[in-house]
Order: sequence, then structure tokens, then C-alpha cells
Amino acid sequence: MTHVLEVSSLKKYFGGVKAVDGVSFTVEEGEILGLIGPNGCGKSTLFNCILGQLTPTEGEVKLDGRVVTGLYPAQLNRLGVSRTFQLLQVFPNLSVRENLILAGQEHKGSMIGRLFGARDAGLTAEADRMIAFFKLEHLADQKAGGLSYGQQKLLDAAMAFMAGPRLVLLDEPAGGVNLTMLANLKERLQIINRELGATFVVIEHNMDFVMSLCSRVVVMAEGKILAEGPPSAIRNDPAVIEAYLGH
Repeated sequence: MTHVLEVSSLKKYFGGVKAVDGVSFTVEEGEILGLIGPNGCGKSTLFNCILGQLTPTEGEVKLDGRVVTGLYPAQLNRLGVSRTFQLLQVFPNLSVRENLILAGQEHKGSMIGRLFGARDAGLTAEADRMIAFFKLEHLADQKAGGLSYGQQKLLDAAMAFMAGPRLVLLDEPAGGVNLTMLANLKERLQIINRELGATFVVIEHNMDFVMSLCSRVVVMAEGKILAEGPPSAIRNDPAVIEAYLGH
């Protein structure tokens, strides 16, 4: 069986620091995989190696069976890999709708098409659909910089789904979001997963969010995988408890 994402023996060293030290895991079609671990365990470095932000020291990344190790983020984007960021990447001086159109343009046609095609690259209708889906209609024409942090998080998630991506990597989507907005975000992600078969990998510190959203959880500690399994098993794993609580 071909996995949507396959990470094999991935390593990333910074001098003598082994930030990621031989990590291997797979992500299946339609799965929501959680990636958790204490601060400094290597989660973000691993994400950045998968996404082309960093070049791995060793190891291999495959997307749908194709080796994509070392490809640039823009190349991965065109292959259907999208992401949200721990530090928001919205454009504060553009409206919510304009942010979504811009996010979708990476996937839309050739450079010639962008130069001579419609100004919105034909994406306004899709942007409005995503605005409605994420319940942002009342904010569609507001500048992103004027939105609350939680609203910007929803916009960031909507931008990641603008082109119907094959795989989405979500970096701390729950961080700084109030409980009401967090419940809305989780519901939206569950619907996209259920109705569109979207595949996610989620880095998150909010354990309740991860355990209620993800079907499988991978735990990292000190650059390695410490445990892997369903949320119920991970929640009660003594090694995981020790890594988080330091007991």
C-alpha cells in the first residue's frame, strides 16, 4: 500500500545537536495524525524537514510513493502539500478574501495565465466558499490585521485548504485560540476530513484537542519517537507521562 506520507530514518543535526534523530512514520489516506512531545523535542524541526524549509542531514520523505526529500516548499505546494504556521502568515493589509485568493494562486495555472488571466485567477468563488465554511462571512472584507488572534487562526486554516490539498500539516492550530473558536476549528477540520477525505498531520500542545481530533498519535522526545498509537493508549503510556511530567 502506498502511504500519503512516508518519513524514513529522518535526521537533522545542528553541529553536535541531534534535533531529529532517526524518525520514521507513515500517514495513511484520510488519517488525522497527531504529533506531540515536550518543548524542544524536535517536532517543528521535523515538520520543517518534511516541508522543505530545512534540508535533512539524512533520511527520506515520500509523498504518495514519490521521493520529495529536499524539494522547496513551493514545489511541495504544487504537489498538494499545504501547511499552517505556528507564527501566523496572514497578510495584515489584505482583506480576508484577498488572503484566500492569494493562497490559492500558487496552485492556479502557469505564469502566463497569472499575467494575462483574471485578476483573481478565478478564485473569488472558491474563496467565498471557504469563507462560508469557516464561518468568516462577517469578516470577508475586513483587513486580516484587524482580526482577533483566533479569527486569524481560522483564516490561516482556510488558506491552507484553498486548493483542496492532498496533505495538510497544521502547526499548533489551537495555540492562543479561545474555547469557542477552538470548538469551531475542530468541527471544521473533522468535516473536511470526513466529507473530503483530507489527510492531516497536527503538531499541538493542547492535549485535549489532539486526543479528541486525531485517530493516531506519535510522541517525540529528544529527537526520537517515544511512542505511537491510538489516543487512549498514548494518554496512559507511562513513558509518555514521564516525558511530559519529568517524573
